[in-house]
Amino acid sequence: MSDTETKAPALEAKLIPIYIMGKRYDVPESLTIMKAMEYAGYQYIRGAGCRGGICGACATVYRKPGDYHIRVGLACQTVVEPEMYLTQIPFYPANRAVFNWDDLKGQVEEVHAAYPELFRCLACNACTKVCPMDIEVMDYISAIKQGDLDRAAELSFDCIQCGLCATRCMAEMAQYHIAQMVRRIRGRFLAPPSEHADKQVEAIKSGFYSDKLDELKALGTLDPFKQDQVTPEIEKLKKLYNEREMEPHTSDEKWVPQSDYALLK
Repeated sequence: MSDTETKAPALEAKLIPIYIMGKRYDVPESLTIMKAMEYAGYQYIRGAGCRGGICGACATVYRKPGDYHIRVGLACQTVVEPEMYLTQIPFYPANRAVFNWDDLKGQVEEVHAAYPELFRCLACNACTKVCPMDIEVMDYISAIKQGDLDRAAELSFDCIQCGLCATRCMAEMAQYHIAQMVRRIRGRFLAPPSEHADKQVEAIKSGFYSDKLDELKALGTLDPFKQDQVTPEIEKLKKLYNEREMEPHTSDEKWVPQSDYALLK
């Protein structure tokens, strides 16, 4: 850098107060709840798998100052606000029925038998209001009671299994577990066969990908506690990842990749 050049002034983020499990912390205002908690010194042991709003394991409950509403969100998506009081629910105890898949026949009565608490639903709609994915939870529960598993599976398709619906349910049911059973029944018994999925399974069983998987495994793994490590193997892994073929955002349902999967057609 020459004498005539000057360094750009360092930008400092504005700090705002938030309360995590009752204790105050000052954190940068632009952070998500997840990053703010890490900034405050908390470590995420569970619930930070995707960090992008998919896995549903970072369910958070919070209140805003002067507002009686209990609000919810995912810690990886929700941005902190001044004077926010928050806590995480990494796990919520909820009933999950045990059954043998080989004994099922794909009938709605089997869902009713596994989860009889379905019929305690008061139609209060608290489950829908608390859902961070804006799923019509009460509607899919109603569809299951009426025997329409196709509609229930479609309405619940975007469920990320965060469990927040169960925390607010006056009937004390676990809607997300019930919907998961319905989607699995639909996939096994009601949905039309998927030819491309069958071909993919056959390819995996036949060892179609074995050589390439062995090649990738030979390159080693990235140590999460040494994020700054640089080796030829790691660089090659990154290059392969960045150059992978991805589905375009504007593609239709007929799009197929030009790589190995296309050879299965």
